[in-house]
Amino acid sequence: MSRPHDGHVPTTEAAPCGDDGVVLCVGEALIALTPTRGSLREAADLAVSPAGAELNVAVHLARLGLRSRFAGRVGDDPFGQRLRDALQFEGVDDGPLEVDPDLPTGLYAKDPSATDTAVLYYRRDSAATRLRTLPPGALAGVGLVHLSGITPALSPECDALVTELLDTPGLITSFDVNHRPALWSAEEAGPKLLELAARATTVFVGLDEAARLWDVATAADVRDLLPDPVELVVKDGATAATAFTPGGTAVEPALPVQVVEPVGAGDAFAAGYLASRRRGEPADAALRRGHELAAQVLTSHSDNATPPRGSTVAP
Repeated sequence: MSRPHDGHVPTTEAAPCGDDGVVLCVGEALIALTPTRGSLREAADLAVSPAGAELNVAVHLARLGLRSRFAGRVGDDPFGQRLRDALQFEGVDDGPLEVDPDLPTGLYAKDPSATDTAVLYYRRDSAATRLRTLPPGALAGVGLVHLSGITPALSPECDALVTELLDTPGLITSFDVNHRPALWSAEEAGPKLLELAARATTVFVGLDEAARLWDVATAADVRDLLPDPVELVVKDGATAATAFTPGGTAVEPALPVQVVEPVGAGDAFAAGYLASRRRGEPADAALRRGHELAAQVLTSHSDNATPPRGSTVAP
């Protein structure tokens, strides 16, 4: 089912993303560096693993048995090759992953010893910031394009690409708001992210970030602000998630877990929800699947719940 363009919301419960075609995830691929023990300042060893919001979604979808593809840009360096190897290992189509001959692959480091796991980014002027267009064939056979609010904050070129994809007639899209204060302030990001989210077929947003960006208090407030997306999923941290769909409103409580760190949990949730909806499952089942995948990541130091290949360190 295509996203309506006349403001009319379908009245069926069918998933807006359908069940055919490849899921194309477009965005930033990063390398994550995490101490195997202790603080970042004192660690003798760092675990190296693939990361990036859209890459995480592509990996989770592939593990769930869906055809996924990743489009992005990495440096002509060992880290870029490592990311390609990781995508291929997970069964993600890496055909649209381009190599920049001049700029490096972006990195970030985690400091698990800090409160809430401090994250230090080294992405300025990375290869990902030069993502301007999709290479030929990237959209071939695609049934859904997944994007996030991280990409438009990287550069004007990235912003233009995300806007172009969301505005492509007939293209079914999902958009995770994913506000990153380190990239842009709530004052700067709020209007832009609201504008982009309003164009998507399915939208994911945390209630905490929606409150920060748009001064709302409840999931219903977010829906009032975003009436156009066919589906809207509002995540309220460890409490619950709410899905507004043409078939009604579904609410599912989050799973109780001992949180190791939250990085990547939202990506896992989005992948679980999208995978279920593409298979025709109702929204409440999709929310439960999202919670299950998020719980796996919440109990891990890995962005996608898997330790680096060859690592002897538990996830």
